[in-house]
Amino acid sequence: MRIYATMVTMRQILRAIILFTATCAAAQIRPASTPPTPAVVTDPTQIKSQEKFDVQPLTVDKLFMTRPIGDSTWSPDGQQIAFISNLSGQRNLWIVPAEGGWPVQLTVSNQRQSNPAWSPQGRWIAYTSDIDGNEQWDIFLVSPRNGQVVNLTNTPEISEENPSWSPDGEELAYSAKPKHAASSELEILEVSTRRVIHLTSNTPKEWSNNSPLWSRDGKHLVFTRLRADSKDSDIFIVGSDGATAVNLTPHQREHMFSATDISPDGKTVLITSNANNGYLNAGLLDIASRKITWLTKDKWEVTAGRFSPDGKLATWMANIDGNVEVFAYELATRKSAALPFQKGLNTIAGADTPFTANGRRLLYNHEGANAPSDLWVYDFRKQESHQITHSLVAGIRSEDMVEPFLVHYPSKDGKWQISAFLYVPFNAERNGKNAAVVLIHGGPNAQYMNFFNRSVQYLVNQGFFVIVPNYRGSSGYGKEFEDANRFDMGGGDLEDVVTAADWMIQTGYVDKKKIALFGGSYGGYLTMTAVTKNPDRWAAAAPWIPFVNWFTELENTDPAIREFAIANMGDPVKDQERLREHSPIYFVDRIQAPLLLLAGGNDARCPPTEAEQVVSAIKKRGGVVELKIYENEGHGFTRVENQMDFISRVAEFFKKYAPPEKCGCNLDP
Repeated sequence: MRIYATMVTMRQILRAIILFTATCAAAQIRPASTPPTPAVVTDPTQIKSQEKFDVQPLTVDKLFMTRPIGDSTWSPDGQQIAFISNLSGQRNLWIVPAEGGWPVQLTVSNQRQSNPAWSPQGRWIAYTSDIDGNEQWDIFLVSPRNGQVVNLTNTPEISEENPSWSPDGEELAYSAKPKHAASSELEILEVSTRRVIHLTSNTPKEWSNNSPLWSRDGKHLVFTRLRADSKDSDIFIVGSDGATAVNLTPHQREHMFSATDISPDGKTVLITSNANNGYLNAGLLDIASRKITWLTKDKWEVTAGRFSPDGKLATWMANIDGNVEVFAYELATRKSAALPFQKGLNTIAGADTPFTANGRRLLYNHEGANAPSDLWVYDFRKQESHQITHSLVAGIRSEDMVEPFLVHYPSKDGKWQISAFLYVPFNAERNGKNAAVVLIHGGPNAQYMNFFNRSVQYLVNQGFFVIVPNYRGSSGYGKEFEDANRFDMGGGDLEDVVTAADWMIQTGYVDKKKIALFGGSYGGYLTMTAVTKNPDRWAAAAPWIPFVNWFTELENTDPAIREFAIANMGDPVKDQERLREHSPIYFVDRIQAPLLLLAGGNDARCPPTEAEQVVSAIKKRGGVVELKIYENEGHGFTRVENQMDFISRVAEFFKKYAPPEKCGCNLDP
């Protein structure tokens, strides 16, 4: 769980995985488990703008016709794929033939949906939905034949998430959290009778249970129990009849253990853990002996996947500085193979399985900096991929979008090497007059990766340089780095953000007086911290869904988030001095930059009252501040009309106070 995350993390997106039979695993075997490290720039003077004089302008209307493809699931017969997309303006459920073609909208709702899972018999698709972003999720069923919709749980005060079908298709396992509770428990619901079995109960408030996985015989489930600070976790096994759960990974000190699959014979759990060397790696956990056999020992972030249908293969994904490759591992020969996917961010799709029933085809997502996320199917026999969805529409061309430089720079205190993505507009002159934006990702322990970002591409097309640092505290670089901002949020991580701006100035392109800040969630907090701690550095700032006051945030936020904040930053009574020193609201009088704050009216994590505090304080002293609250949104904006309004407001605000030297397209701004 990433409390303040607005960017997708590796642990969240790599939930499902790849494998096949030995016939395909033999292809393209290579002894190394880690793909080559991407090219890295360490000297800012080596950054160079590409000349391209036929660049078309990316209007907001056109750019947001490219719609994101979300969670997906195979039909049991392998003939169809259901997926989440906002093709009609809100995240609804769509179905497309497995060979490709025009998708058909299955659900028609003004509320967002997620986590689709097709039942084994094919009768229902389970999914979750909340109301206007309030994160009080219910589990629904929809018939893929006639579109009939049933609210299966209908509990306004309890949030149910991540439904998983039993092998016989008669029951659903899921996590459940009452609105005013900090912990999530696991339950099983018998669909026909609505009878509920409580798999866990009375879990301490600093722990939550999630990600239930069924054994193939339906007699057991394996799940992950995560501590509120996201620094420690264990894997448990429990009987589907509600027997006492047993810890399979008892350990000393802080280590992360998460389960991703159970082998077909029920004897082994495929896991991800940082217990071996401080970096996330894939391993096999023997249930009887509790012994772990490590499949990888890399010093990048490796996330385990699933077993193949016949249990002969295991899979993992290797995140190398924000680019992801998918690997298959043949258990008998102990050899690994990288699947031949395009460079970028490749993640396995499919709710309960990424494979068709015969194991011949694999469903996955691919995206890159200039290619929106789309569903692809890989055919193991043909050893080739086929694109299923086509998100790049409305005349938008890949060649009009820039691919970022991967850059590294030393932290100011010399303790860390910071990784960042730098986007450079086409045809920029190295004259020290260009405007720039420092984009700060959320989390804090999340990671900005080499994916498609509509807001970034729009800003770059308007003529802004954009740098996105993975500051200390980000995931993807090992436990020590991820823990580096613990009890120091708004301290060393802020220095890494400021240093990113300095590095960009050293390229010779950027005017130090025309740098804006843009961050959401925890990134919004760091944005507000930056304009109070380094007030003379910024021309403008646009914090969105931020929090600004540790005390009011702890008082008003969701109980689970409160536990996370206390565990990572401190108690509001015992650590009052630290929390005050790191709360931007107490230093509003230092702010010099004009501010545009944006919030969601139903945000359960960073309530709009956080932004409203800032607006009130700045107006009292006659400062420049604007506020926009999207009343029908939560923690992040999902409705297309709001997304378009959001980036339009931000871009116009930045152009007013940090005007670009010229447009990054072939037109004047």
